[in-house]
Amino acid sequence: MGILLPVGLLVVVNTASLYQQALAAVNTAYDRTLLASAKSISEQLDVSGYDEQSELRVTVPYAALEAFEADNQSRMFYRISSLNGEMVSGFAQLPFWRGRIPAKPPYSALVDFYDDVFLEDPVRVAVLLQPVASPNGRAMAVIQVAETLELRKTLARKILIDTLWRQAVLLAVIALVAVIVVQRATRPVRRLSAQLQARPEGDLTAIAAPDAPRELQPLVDATNQVMGRLQHLLEHQKRFVRDAAHQLRTPLAVLKVQVQSALRGDMDAREALDEINQTVDRATLLANQMLALAKVEQLRQQADLQVIDLAQVVRSVALDISPLIAEKDIDFEIETVSAPILSHEWMLGELSRNLLHNATKHTPAGGTLAVRIVRDATHAALTISDGGPGISAELSARLYQPFSAGNVRHGSGLGLAICREITEALGGTISLENRMLHGQVTGLDATVRLPLAV
Repeated sequence: MGILLPVGLLVVVNTASLYQQALAAVNTAYDRTLLASAKSISEQLDVSGYDEQSELRVTVPYAALEAFEADNQSRMFYRISSLNGEMVSGFAQLPFWRGRIPAKPPYSALVDFYDDVFLEDPVRVAVLLQPVASPNGRAMAVIQVAETLELRKTLARKILIDTLWRQAVLLAVIALVAVIVVQRATRPVRRLSAQLQARPEGDLTAIAAPDAPRELQPLVDATNQVMGRLQHLLEHQKRFVRDAAHQLRTPLAVLKVQVQSALRGDMDAREALDEINQTVDRATLLANQMLALAKVEQLRQQADLQVIDLAQVVRSVALDISPLIAEKDIDFEIETVSAPILSHEWMLGELSRNLLHNATKHTPAGGTLAVRIVRDATHAALTISDGGPGISAELSARLYQPFSAGNVRHGSGLGLAICREITEALGGTISLENRMLHGQVTGLDATVRLPLAV
């Protein structure tokens, strides 16, 4: 329907144009007949006297016009007058011509054509100004020949009908070809649609459509990319639910045992409340970090990134945890340069907070903690150097895996996993390296390299 409507409009316009052109051609052909009739009458003229005193004479039997009447469908009338309108012969009811000869007449004669009404019938009139000369005189005759329009209308209707049915056949052929072409072109699409509808719920495997039209391949590829992202999100949600159920079960079970023990009076109330408080803190930290890990995946799918200065975020986070630094009497040093990063503000804040919190936690009281941001032409590097014991080779191999904390009593093992997810989402890298001095570990350097905003 979409293609037939403009084609149909074009056919209508084309039909009207062809009809007008054909009608103009018919008029031109029959105007020649009128002119021939007028010239035939002019051959019967005679004159006596000159100019104002001239007298025209003519003998024109009406049968002389029958040769120009076609198939008895049209009737012809004539009038012969002097130049001043005096009737000489013919039908007096035919109005005298009052027009003007065109500057460039269509024929080599002083002729004019116009439409008029005679005896309540529309007619086409040819006017011929014919000079008449004889040995006895000279004058100018005005010969009018009128023809009714039955034959012209009949021929015009025939041309219109012939044009319409040919255009109708053309439109039908176009419609048939369009239907066949569309059916053949959309067959792979319909087959692909049927395959997708027949898929079981949750099946997000890539679409295989090798026979799809070339124009649809970008759509198929884009759909496969979307389905891949959906599959990744679905797997991430399943893993999150599984990990949450597994990890929260343990602190809740411990909490229940501690509460039951306190109710039975197996331990001092103060001691029981301290242990319950520690268990609740660990469960709260675990829940917050699991939600943070899920939020990283959510933000990864969003495109509304902003240019954020990493230095400002790091300084703000350092100010937030300054009470923890002061509590351990840590010698803290921070040195930054402006580093615009294309990111979500929450991502950079969570990344900095986890790294600084881990560094503060592992730095002994009275130790040193340094934060530095440097940059080159394309990347910025955030390095947090603590004064802790570093990490063992066995632990470094699995440190970025969720729930792989070095000390399960003081962490959930999600902090570095969150840092790695954020870093990868921003197109950067993260590394942890022991800082050595004279063969001894003097601390740990956590370095994050992120691309600068263009």
